[in-house]
Amino acid sequence: MNSDKSSNKKKNTFTIIKDDSTDGHGGYGMGSISLENMSPVIIDPDGNEAYVDMDAMHARSAIERRVKYLNDRNEVPNPRLYWIVWVTVEKNDHGPYFAGVAGSELLVDKPNKRAYKSMPQHVTHMEKSLKGKIVVEHMDDHSKKLLRDFLVEFDEDMWNNSTDELKEALPK
Repeated sequence: MNSDKSSNKKKNTFTIIKDDSTDGHGGYGMGSISLENMSPVIIDPDGNEAYVDMDAMHARSAIERRVKYLNDRNEVPNPRLYWIVWVTVEKNDHGPYFAGVAGSELLVDKPNKRAYKSMPQHVTHMEKSLKGKIVVEHMDDHSKKLLRDFLVEFDEDMWNNSTDELKEALPK
């Protein structure tokens, strides 16, 4: 169990915004969406933990692997709720901050190898996070607290630099 925890610790890093890949030349990549400043935070309310798993960017996080995705949430026999929270980091005059935060539901039944997630919801939430929106009102209070605690513990200065909207959406 300790090896799992230590491997999670190594992944608990956010991708901080990088230089503009187009360097202003307007060539290849101009107009495309950059995910360089987005990181997926996995919230496991039953396990009482939150951690970054960059493999979730490609739907390959540890909780998403080796399950068959079904189109109907009711077909997942014994679902365990997870949230993949798309967190976008930006910089302002005070430094980096959590600009966009949007949580997407994921139901997983590992023993039965079944899962459900709404791909349109995940894509929409990724886009909203990139646009600096806060979309967590549909999350349960315990999950929101886990997310808040994780963000504060990760970097209190980034949390303090974040908007009042985020702080009000994720109260203590």
